[in-house]
Amino acid sequence: MIRPREGHDQRLLETRLEIEPPAADLRWLHDVFGNSVAIARFDQRADILRFDSLARVEHFPTEGSDVEIEAYARHYPFTYSSEDMPDLLRSIERDHRDLYRVVDDWAHRFVRSDGPSETLAMLAEMTQTIKREFTYIRRPEPGTQTPLETLESRQGSCRDFAVLMIEAARALGFAARFVSGYVYTPKCSDDRVGGGNTHAWVRIFLPGSGWVEFDPTNGIVGSQGLIRVAVARDPKQAVPLSGTWRGVPGSDIGMDVTVDVALEPDEDDEAEPSRQRQARC
Repeated sequence: MIRPREGHDQRLLETRLEIEPPAADLRWLHDVFGNSVAIARFDQRADILRFDSLARVEHFPTEGSDVEIEAYARHYPFTYSSEDMPDLLRSIERDHRDLYRVVDDWAHRFVRSDGPSETLAMLAEMTQTIKREFTYIRRPEPGTQTPLETLESRQGSCRDFAVLMIEAARALGFAARFVSGYVYTPKCSDDRVGGGNTHAWVRIFLPGSGWVEFDPTNGIVGSQGLIRVAVARDPKQAVPLSGTWRGVPGSDIGMDVTVDVALEPDEDDEAEPSRQRQARC
């Protein structure tokens, strides 16, 4: 899963996938979430397996101010409409055991006790709190921490933070999904992390705007700097690269992943380099 998803906010202009050694058979399909999946099979031995993907995307990012919510859902608590609920139920179900309601208690700290809470402001504060109070670390190990482990250690990777926020949002009754993709990190900014590798964040369904992006690692509400590749109910359904191989014992020498996201200057930027640098920052 390395091909960006297409939609009204990101349009795929060009894509290329090169594999070494060449695949004997390569086919594409869409999974149950509409993600593009490439399946490669091989018929020869090799000393290395390399996947090189290039994509050019026209991006129309949304900001938190662009999010419009139906009147009935602007304040929490609310209930999804009877038309939406059947399709959202699996994304509301909890995935992790929480016998002592630790995640529930943490999630409810964002709910006002003196009256209805503004829905978007509440979710934005949850996003910002994870960025502010938790320490980001790069974890090469596969899988994710449980939300309880992340709350206890107060640190984790982007996928750990995404899983925590998904469970917290679901504890409040929101439909939430896991997103795998790429993040643009301007060189002139020290505030955004997660670049150079695949990135993970959250989508929450808000009536009136649909699935809205929340990146708890960087405190982003909206899709600014975020390129979606795969959306799934559970992180295990959005693994960027998976498969099986056969070889002699000791053949596995590890795996390296590199992601480079760059802006393409338009004609105006080429004419005004100072403006381009400002835009990138």
